[in-house]
Amino acid sequence: MNDVLIDLKNLTFLYDGEKVLDDLSLQIRDKEFVTLLGPSGCGKTTTLRIIGGFLTPHSGDVFFDGKRMNDIPPHKREVNTVFQRYALFPHLNVYDNVAFGLKVKKLPKAEIHKRVTEMLETVNLGGFEKRNVSQLSGGQQQRVAIARALVNYPKVLLLDEPLGALDLKLRKEMQLELKRIQQQLEITFVYVTHDQEEALTMSDTVVVMQDGVIQQVGSPQDIYNEPQNAFVADFIGESNIYDGIMLKDCLVKFAGVILPCVDKGFRRNQPVDLVIRPEDIKFVDPAETDLTGTVTSVIFKGVHYEMEVMVNDLLWVVHSTAAKTVGETVGLAVDPFDIHIMEKMFATDKNYVDGEVVEENTVEFLGVQFERENLGLPVGEKVSLVIDPEDIEVVSEDISDATVYLESLIYKGAYNELIIWLNETELILHSQNDEQVATDIGVKFDFDKIEIKPFAGDGEAGE
Repeated sequence: MNDVLIDLKNLTFLYDGEKVLDDLSLQIRDKEFVTLLGPSGCGKTTTLRIIGGFLTPHSGDVFFDGKRMNDIPPHKREVNTVFQRYALFPHLNVYDNVAFGLKVKKLPKAEIHKRVTEMLETVNLGGFEKRNVSQLSGGQQQRVAIARALVNYPKVLLLDEPLGALDLKLRKEMQLELKRIQQQLEITFVYVTHDQEEALTMSDTVVVMQDGVIQQVGSPQDIYNEPQNAFVADFIGESNIYDGIMLKDCLVKFAGVILPCVDKGFRRNQPVDLVIRPEDIKFVDPAETDLTGTVTSVIFKGVHYEMEVMVNDLLWVVHSTAAKTVGETVGLAVDPFDIHIMEKMFATDKNYVDGEVVEENTVEFLGVQFERENLGLPVGEKVSLVIDPEDIEVVSEDISDATVYLESLIYKGAYNELIIWLNETELILHSQNDEQVATDIGVKFDFDKIEIKPFAGDGEAGE
């Protein structure tokens, strides 16, 4: 039996000409707790609002129980929404806030009383009927908002970062409370958050998003233990992410050593990303391993120590209940099952872009111009350029060659790998700088090191 309740097909949404959703497709099952997870600006709230009918996609379709819903207004959908700001009526008590929607529908008083009473019991607010909402705590106000949304018996409840205004302790309590309510009522919850712990705690399915594109869909265990790319690994929990070379099936080279793993299906000598979780690294006698290094930092985290170890010029983060001392030489060991190999997010280790000779000895690419002495090419000649990630520097915008959009930043043990957008073209660079993702930054090119080759087309340099 097909239990798909919501079917999003090829959704595209633009805001001021910029794509917020890019050909997004997703299926949500009946009675499922689904969390849309990602950084600010990734499109998760836009997706939620499209499901609720508050926004209409520029292309693509929204199906609800097999019926196309693109043009159906919010009040005619079997969906209710709880926002971060609960929008309770301050002049009404708890009972009347929850009963408001039922009164608008002109339900019989007996039915209203029955539903409101049952729903307040469900959210653990029995006995609060006459309390003014302004006298409630943040967690209690949130329960009122949830009860008001659920009392209409929707098939789907949409929740847009509803725990964001709560303190840490209350937020953790409400995570469990929301999951209990969802399981008790057996309705579909679609939850939006940028908090990884919330997603892992409550969800049946986690949808990780970046820049309007779904990066991975899976159970919390799958997302954490088997990330599909470096962005997911970096965003979900703490990770050690490194560049590696897949020598052959089940054998990877990285950090100056060759280690067995369990992954297969990669090309021989294929560049890959690999992730090792800090809790999966064990301390061993330095004489027993090729992975030896020096402890550079020790921080007590309550249930474990977080330690940084420098190994072959790469920084490793290790979680252990056994503390080491700063300056101590240690050995590290990793089980093959705990080394996770991933396709690189950026297909090559260099940037290949097309350019054109616009003046004598002057080349332009992606809106940037530079001079090259004795170029010897006619004006109008197209060329292909090869730019090493090391030859692009992050600088302040007032001295930059270009202002770019920072799509992602992932620490690779010795440097940050930044993926940027310049004139709708994706580039990769390596930097020691920590920058804010989803913002504009300035970059400067080392023009003397840009390799100019005969034009190959499609942004690939000729051999």
